[in-house]
Amino acid sequence: MTQEAATAAEKKPNPIVPFMKLPEKYPDEPAYLWGVVCNNCGAKYLGHRTACGNCGSTGPFEETRFGDEGEIYSFAVVHQTVPGLEAPYVAAIVDLDDGVSVRANVYGLDISKPGPEWFGKRVKMFTEKVRVDREGNDIIAAKFKVTDGK
Repeated sequence: MTQEAATAAEKKPNPIVPFMKLPEKYPDEPAYLWGVVCNNCGAKYLGHRTACGNCGSTGPFEETRFGDEGEIYSFAVVHQTVPGLEAPYVAAIVDLDDGVSVRANVYGLDISKPGPEWFGKRVKMFTEKVRVDREGNDIIAAKFKVTDGK
């Protein structure tokens, strides 16, 4: 094996945020969001926690896998952005069915006609490569697509 082939074989996709996991067999197995549940009060958080923001407990926390469906809680149509990012796009807070919220871009909406009917729209998570890091690894982000006409 050449040095170039060995380097290419070592490259792997990496999640853009620490609370997203890419299974060993990604993309054949879907990525997912994970977090913890406070065993004291049941509060749920994306990612790792050292203390509960609800009850102040320092644990224990139980790691859990969150689902990939939810609804739009809040949104903004972004018209100006940094070079390299396409605009306009919909930035939203999505309330997952599991009781946690995540900020993400939402697709499948007519950006020319934003309105109050977007609140509560059902969405489903998908992942895609958004860039390549300095080592040549693909960086994978979670995004959401509208699943209903609500």
